[in-house]
Amino acid sequence: MHDYLAQFAEPFGYLDFARFGPVSDPVRRVLVREADRLHRRGWAALDRLDAEADAAARTAGDLLGCAPHEVAFVSSTSHGLFAAAHAFARPPAGAPARPAGPAFPHRAGRADGTVLMARTDFPGALYPWLRAEDHGGLTVRLLDGPLTADTVRAHLDDRVRAVAVCAVDAATGYRAPLAALKELIGPDRVLVVDAVQALGAVDLAVDAADVLAAGGQKWLRAGWGAAVLMVRDRVAGRLGPGLGGWSGVLDPLEAPDHPCPPRPGAVAHTLTNPDGPAVAALGAALGLVRDTGAARIEARIGEVLGGLLAAARAAGAETAGGPGEPGASGSGIGRLRLPGADPAAVHRALTAAGLATTLRGGWIRLSPHASTDPSAAEPLAEALDHLRRGVRAA
Repeated sequence: MHDYLAQFAEPFGYLDFARFGPVSDPVRRVLVREADRLHRRGWAALDRLDAEADAAARTAGDLLGCAPHEVAFVSSTSHGLFAAAHAFARPPAGAPARPAGPAFPHRAGRADGTVLMARTDFPGALYPWLRAEDHGGLTVRLLDGPLTADTVRAHLDDRVRAVAVCAVDAATGYRAPLAALKELIGPDRVLVVDAVQALGAVDLAVDAADVLAAGGQKWLRAGWGAAVLMVRDRVAGRLGPGLGGWSGVLDPLEAPDHPCPPRPGAVAHTLTNPDGPAVAALGAALGLVRDTGAARIEARIGEVLGGLLAAARAAGAETAGGPGEPGASGSGIGRLRLPGADPAAVHRALTAAGLATTLRGGWIRLSPHASTDPSAAEPLAEALDHLRRGVRAA
């Protein structure tokens, strides 16, 4: 773990990795190296970028328990989820056709499967499915969250083809029971996982995910521009090309006519070639997690988060999530609020104390990393205690 921690130099008091993670030293070096290579070598640098992408796919495969060809790189988590959602907008082989309706004549010949998801999920996870529903071919059924095996069980019927879930809820830190959900829905339905708040922070139940998307800008500390899209072979035959563009088809430049057949593997769902330097940076970030071990990182984050929440409680705050609490989330996200105090004022006071946090829904979200200095609990407690005394005096 010491070697892992030595790779980072985020500012003291930075407790906001659920929003954005300052890039690691290895990522910074890769981005500088690739920019220099593109500057000096131009198109001759592309072969090296292709090799970096292949290496990144192998590393992602190590982390996700899949083959490299089951991994593609897209621009963001949202991009990956849009690709997944639109891949459902055609029936699997042998599915009955749906007649066209007056509002959506383009639905003719498509099956209308149902996708279950929580209405409280982050908007970036919801809108890909809602927009795909607008174009026909699937129906979104929004459930009162969070998703558990019990809540999903109550809504399973013959029309349900998939469950889409955030592995970790961005607002509350709730950690979805991926293994239990996959066991419940079985091999004939697809579990689609938004893992951007989990990959690099928790020991994710990756075997449960049939399709997974995760950008690198948060816990992976890889910056923006690249995301992993995993599509396992076990479900590939049930997905259409969806948003697949020229990069996702065979021999697009040599074909006498279009459309061309899709390429095998997850790359079939890509719009175009990815940002090469961003993919190389993501590969470096994934390698750090693989080499350190997700379980070790998760344990360290839990220690730091537990210390922050304990200090907050000692200063009079209410807390939620974090290790050792009833209903603990088991993720890297915890929350606090100070009774009687304006949440916006609390957030301003923490910012003035040099602590980076996020205000959401009346709660202050804390999301430290394994490298966060535990002594950040001290200014946190001091700021909260000062505010609490002010509330009492008023």
